[in-house]
Amino acid sequence: MEKFRATDRAAAEELFNACYPRLAGWVRRLVDDDDTAHEIAAEAFTRLLARWSSLENPQSYLYMIATNLVRDHWRRMGRERRALRAVSAATHGDPVLYPAQDVDVRALIQSLPDRLRQPFLLYHYAGFPVRDVATMLGRPEGTVKADLHQAIRASGHPDLCCHPLTASRS
Repeated sequence: MEKFRATDRAAAEELFNACYPRLAGWVRRLVDDDDTAHEIAAEAFTRLLARWSSLENPQSYLYMIATNLVRDHWRRMGRERRALRAVSAATHGDPVLYPAQDVDVRALIQSLPDRLRQPFLLYHYAGFPVRDVATMLGRPEGTVKADLHQAIRASGHPDLCCHPLTASRS
């Protein structure tokens, strides 16, 4: 039993060393804040370790946890922005304004159904090839390709996949 735990620990450390920088960088591009990115990446690894023994593909589970944590972060930030606008508008008697910067890629991605959002984020923002995304999500490659295409069409913004964050990916 002790040998099994040592093996799990070594595998977890190996996964951490291999994946943490890439995961934290991916999250950083999504949340636009270093500290928050590291908090989310660390929390994702903590949650991963809680289920370590029952996972077939820890890396895919890790990215799914991080995706959900990023989504939670965006929701929380949206609530905070709305609350600040409402307080500011009530204090100054000004109407609540929604500047153009609030309509961004994040809002478009959040509007996608979960089955389209997950492959979109993993492919366009995490930089995984279609084959890896298919493995992570347990779907055939053709389905992932169709989901990616449908996500672009559903967003109403065909240039969404050409966002500056994904343009540098090779």
